[in-house]
Amino acid sequence: MKPILAAILAATLISAPAWATTPEAAPIESLDSALLAVMKAGSANASFQSRYDQLSPQVEKTLNLSVILQNSVGVLWSTLPAAQQQQLETVFEQFTVASYVNGFSSYGGQQIQLLPNERSLGDKKIVESQIVPADGGAPTRLDYVMADTPDSGWQATDVLLNGTISKVAIQSSDFSSLVTSGDASQLIAALKSKVAALSGGALQD
Repeated sequence: MKPILAAILAATLISAPAWATTPEAAPIESLDSALLAVMKAGSANASFQSRYDQLSPQVEKTLNLSVILQNSVGVLWSTLPAAQQQQLETVFEQFTVASYVNGFSSYGGQQIQLLPNERSLGDKKIVESQIVPADGGAPTRLDYVMADTPDSGWQATDVLLNGTISKVAIQSSDFSSLVTSGDASQLIAALKSKVAALSGGALQD
């Protein structure tokens, strides 16, 4: 597993559940299907750009990237100029998709299983899944906090490793030293640098 995604992601192969998929779990199934296709494309040595273009629409549809970003930046989000907010949304989307493409770079027989139990978190649902390595080792839990939006339906607003470790909390810790009231230029630059590194230079300004 690549370090950049060690806390949130692992390569997967879909294993269809034996029960009817709930509306909140359906987007995760679709994302897993897209990830499987990208993994197989990576095994066939498709370019990073082509895999990025292939995966990007599904990531945007499944994850509420705007909410994830704003929650990761925290209270200082409202102090940022509109132009910087727009820049952040653009580069954060690139960073998120590039992270998936980089981490799901080849297929090796892994399996992912949606679990039948769902937890409630206020008006949100936590869709539970487990990732089973190809060698039959201990599975890793990977859960999604899903919110029902008026315009886009159910979308993920956070990802939980082992059912508890929040992607938003991790990013909030990472971002906090790079944002000051009214200025996110350091965070924008840092995310651009990460995008270039993740893509091997395929995605740059």
